[in-house]
Amino acid sequence: MLTTTSPVRPIAHALVGAAVAATLALLPAAAATAGHPGHGQPGHHAGQHAHRHHHGHGQAGKPVTVMTRNIYLGADINRPVEAAQAAQAQGLPPQAVVVALANATHETRAIVDRTNFPVRAGLLAQEIATNRPALVGLQEVAWWRHGPFQLDQVGIPNAQVTDYDYLQLLLDALAARGAHYVPAVVGLRADVEAPSFTGTGSADARDVRMTMRDVILERADSSVKVLDTHDQIYATNLSVSIAGVPMNFDRGFQWADVRAGSRSFRFVNTHLEAFSSDIALAQATELLDSAPASRRSTVLVCDCNSDPLNSSVKPIDHVPHKAPYDLITQTFADQWLRWRPAALGWTSGLSETVDDPTAAGFDHRIDMVFGRTATGRALRVDRGRVTGTSTRDRDPATGLWPSDHGGVVLRLRGL
Repeated sequence: MLTTTSPVRPIAHALVGAAVAATLALLPAAAATAGHPGHGQPGHHAGQHAHRHHHGHGQAGKPVTVMTRNIYLGADINRPVEAAQAAQAQGLPPQAVVVALANATHETRAIVDRTNFPVRAGLLAQEIATNRPALVGLQEVAWWRHGPFQLDQVGIPNAQVTDYDYLQLLLDALAARGAHYVPAVVGLRADVEAPSFTGTGSADARDVRMTMRDVILERADSSVKVLDTHDQIYATNLSVSIAGVPMNFDRGFQWADVRAGSRSFRFVNTHLEAFSSDIALAQATELLDSAPASRRSTVLVCDCNSDPLNSSVKPIDHVPHKAPYDLITQTFADQWLRWRPAALGWTSGLSETVDDPTAAGFDHRIDMVFGRTATGRALRVDRGRVTGTSTRDRDPATGLWPSDHGGVVLRLRGL
């Protein structure tokens, strides 16, 4: 979810990132896990290496259209975490904590049905098909599954029955509109599972699992071709505990090295921590140390969870909400501002049920496209738009918006 303190989702071992907001407030201290070794998860171009690429030195050539899109995992997973933490704070026994967690998980999972990703996938696919970006950075590409109720395995993500695979649903919706995209790299992030039932346990008891992913899509018929990919988990991530079960809400970054005509550049996608700007800043620091290309242009897209106009500091933090943005823009240009003022680029954020009657919820900007050349100059922008933020973008039958965020599309020159 992409509010300023966007609930990063899910459930019980649990609720990916969203755990953070409630947990940070309720635990004596929420620790950032450091030293978790980053690991590469190469995509379908694995085995190639960036240093082998040849970089053209001709004219800048044709422009390249890129997009960043948080597609919204479908519910606010703060709810189960808050319920479990409240039960713990009251000194209730572990069984009561599990009941609170499971009841809230059941309610949250019902909202996932209500926010109806099969419908929203069609709206998102239409955005992409209309704008035809060569590369798309996707965040919150959820994979919802369920399995048998296993109270003795709380926190172990092993449910296998797919309910909603957001990636496949989106690819299918794109193909149905004649827009053929393929995943260049799929990065696994938080993978969480929790019990779900009503009351104190009944015939509806089951386990619910949500796997978070970040994805880079490439348009199959584009002249922009992916040469190599990389995916990596950040060394610093949020760590919390519910009913004695440790929870690490992994986030990461990924890149694709691509060739556009005689030029090559790197396209980077990430989703920074929502519930702690301190952690988001540590992640942004690692990102800037590891992801940018050294001898060619870099385009960085993100749900950065960092509003450049927000100087507030969360109670659990030492740095303001805008700190990650400020760090990134020390060496990267905010490319939207090369096109339009910030106030014309609001991207966040709607309510949990994404059926808001107006667009008033879009009141700040955390979805970004950054860029720089090999020599540190800003890229040129000759076309741009924010998608999914007009009431015309809603599904007419259900009133659902494509996401709780808007997308950003920019056509870049000077790569």
